[in-house]
Amino acid sequence: MFYKVKVKDFIRVPPHMFHLSKKDAVLQNVKATYENFISKDLGFVMNVIDVYNVTEGVIVPGDGAGFYETEFELLTFKPELNELVFGRIRDITDFGAFIDIGGVEGMVHISQSMDDFVSFSKDKVLMGKNTNRSVKVGDKCKARIIAVSYKDLNNPKIGLTMRQEGLGKLEWLSEEQSNKVANSSAKSADSKPKETKKS
Repeated sequence: MFYKVKVKDFIRVPPHMFHLSKKDAVLQNVKATYENFISKDLGFVMNVIDVYNVTEGVIVPGDGAGFYETEFELLTFKPELNELVFGRIRDITDFGAFIDIGGVEGMVHISQSMDDFVSFSKDKVLMGKNTNRSVKVGDKCKARIIAVSYKDLNNPKIGLTMRQEGLGKLEWLSEEQSNKVANSSAKSADSKPKETKKS
């Protein structure tokens, strides 16, 4: 889920940036420190929205840089278990598919790609044996987050599934919806009482 988060921190501004306005210098250093930052508490920092309160700077002896207590707002993505996400297939390997879910990548294991026996072809396509459904690079999909791991903060893992009902390639979902509408129309036509002629 995407969040706007307000943070308060001391931001270091090196002496070579003292010629800039205080807000610009602080903003550049907040971006350098926080953009693409990953933590279990914040999730994935996507962008620095704005810098608000910047106090007067303090120079620490022996450093020469200015330290400014600053409030700023971040746009973050924190993946939640069971959250539904939309994305595009970025790559397919023999063990699954990698989906870009908005600046962050999740992985769908081959066994979780569809409710079928799935095989991998050298053309980077996952193919269902019984349904003949396929997933290839560039396909748009709907998935559910089933695992989030921050063990390695440089490379956190997001596990996804497309096997449950209502998930998968968007093309499949629109086909299923069309079939449901057609079936419900046919059922309602069958359930209408038949007119009989009176003689």
